[in-house]
Amino acid sequence: MRDVTATLATKPLNAADRCDSCGAQAYIRAVLDQGELLFCGHHGRKYEAKLRPMAVEWHDETAKLTDTPSEPTA
Repeated sequence: MRDVTATLATKPLNAADRCDSCGAQAYIRAVLDQGELLFCGHHGRKYEAKLRPMAVEWHDETAKLTDTPSEPTA
């Protein structure tokens, strides 16, 4: 039997993943024993203190929001 929790945690988030609170693009995945929750950066930070102690994994891709795209080459 494979470990579903490990599979969820390592799967990158994409534009189709939506925040469970507001529907915005999800950048945080909280994997719990009962399943997973997806959050935008705002709601992830709002609920982090409460959920992180219960989370099996906390996958945070909010750095994508501040990464500077590379300059196009001519």
